Amino acid sequence: MLGIKKPPSVKSIVGSGMRIEGPVTFQDGLQIEGVVAGDITAQSDQPNLLVIAEAGAVHGAIRADRVVIAGKVAGSVYASGLVELLATANVQGDIEYKRLEMQQGALVEGRLQPMLTPPPPADARHANGAVKSGPALAAPVEPSLESAPLPDAPQIHTPGNAPEKEKRPIRLF
Repeated sequence: MLGIKKPPSVKSIVGSGMRIEGPVTFQDGLQIEGVVAGDITAQSDQPNLLVIAEAGAVHGAIRADRVVIAGKVAGSVYASGLVELLATANVQGDIEYKRLEMQQGALVEGRLQPMLTPPPPADARHANGAVKSGPALAAPVEPSLESAPLPDAPQIHTPGNAPEKEKRPIRLF
């Protein structure tokens, strides 16, 4: 319907009071209410969802399509789709994402790094095979601390350099 995909449902749960040590791999959806001490990786052959509940904690890296965090994460997060940080989220690590939703109160001690689509190469082609043409890009220029006058820019006069004809008496009454 309108190209909107239904998010995968949670089919596996790490319950409260459970602790898993070591790497975890999952399909479809996984909800963590306990503790996982190890990396969590979703199988990428189909859409997947990882939910870390408010009482849940992960000590390791996370890789999934969609990640919803309400609990604690100590490690990097990589989401090829959406990362949702709820108000109770506490992430100590970098987050790389395609889309991000962050509620007020969520804490992140790390970098938020969006996955940007790289620009097409200079020799990019149209679908019919013809080479795209366009203006050539100028070569990069080294920045300089020296200021150069701008062409056709109005000159700014300060009290010390104002021309004589512009000085007028000021009346206060």
